[in-house]
Amino acid sequence: MRIPNADAPGPDGDVPTAPARVGYPRSGGLDSVPDVDRIPARQLLEWAESLSAIARTGLGFTESLYEEERFEEILRIAAEMKGAVVGDIDTAALAAEWMASVGPGTRGYVTPKVAVAAVVGDDEGRMLLIKRSDRGVWLYPTGWADVGYSAAEVVQKEVFEETGIRCEPIRLIALIDGTRHGFTRIPMYSLVFHCRLLGGELRPHPLEVTDLGWFDRGDLPRPFALEEVWVDQAFAAIAGEEVPVLFDPPRRTPWS
Repeated sequence: MRIPNADAPGPDGDVPTAPARVGYPRSGGLDSVPDVDRIPARQLLEWAESLSAIARTGLGFTESLYEEERFEEILRIAAEMKGAVVGDIDTAALAAEWMASVGPGTRGYVTPKVAVAAVVGDDEGRMLLIKRSDRGVWLYPTGWADVGYSAAEVVQKEVFEETGIRCEPIRLIALIDGTRHGFTRIPMYSLVFHCRLLGGELRPHPLEVTDLGWFDRGDLPRPFALEEVWVDQAFAAIAGEEVPVLFDPPRRTPWS
């Protein structure tokens, strides 16, 4: 199952590359507040999604009519914030879509979606890459985690469906926050597994993949997604190095 294109801009400009999270001071007056025109678009999108998640989770747990009204207003503001950044969005429809996703109790607790990806190497140390039909960028085989499968099982299924290659997951090598890196506009964690090649023949999925192949580190195809984030880690794993799991470090203390 491919990751849909509707909320996934390319890494080449749809969402500007942002520095670390902008921190607003708790005190200090207007002179200490940063110029809003300098806040990166990616940061505003992250705030909009965070507000949406807080509001939907609140709606799922609250039993107070007063709180419901406040959370619904936060949801509308979050939709307008996202619309101001992305443009060409029916913010009322987006707010309604978010509202429709609200569930009671634990079912209503909003969390990031999970994608599962595979780094597969061949005997020559090359990596298996696909060109995604939805975005036109090159990346490892990847897809949403399906209910009823373990993450490792999804990896095998996705690689075979997208490429015709059979593989065996060896270990997790990366856990990437897609929103932080501007890879997706919806909250998403990507679990990246290093996999051993078992066999098969290259056969692109007719709907999800427009091209595919095995590539050396110095001969990566373009445009390439998030090269600076995960490629060194991937080729180190393919070369047999015992790499630690790559993850996005905290940008701040969550409890501050």
